[in-house]
Amino acid sequence: MERFTYQRRIEYSDTDMGGIVHFSRFFVFMETAEHEFLRALGTSIDRTVDGVRISWPRASATCDFKSPARFGDVLHIHVRIVRRGVKSLTYGFEFWREDTLLAQGKTTSVCCAMHPDRSPEPIEIPDWFAHAIASDA
Repeated sequence: MERFTYQRRIEYSDTDMGGIVHFSRFFVFMETAEHEFLRALGTSIDRTVDGVRISWPRASATCDFKSPARFGDVLHIHVRIVRRGVKSLTYGFEFWREDTLLAQGKTTSVCCAMHPDRSPEPIEIPDWFAHAIASDA
């Protein structure tokens, strides 16, 4: 899978008083598209393996806006892995409405063992996850 595309229609609740999508919603759209991308690859952002919960807290998130989106627009959100580190992944996102590029974003997430009594512990990307994303890395 070279690139994954997630489609989303803009709801009224996504818009601000100016009638355009509020900037913060693009970060929600990126996260949702990431989850759908991983589902399509047969894995998840949150999984328990051998009694250890593995998850992917964000280390960075950016979005550059090119053109506004409005209520009723159908966005095509393209997702791809732009960098695979030992313990982290960086995703690239492009938001399109037909032939118009609306925004470009990136998120970097760190693979972590999640312990209920202490801070997340960064760990190497497990083999089962690396295998699931191998065709995209």
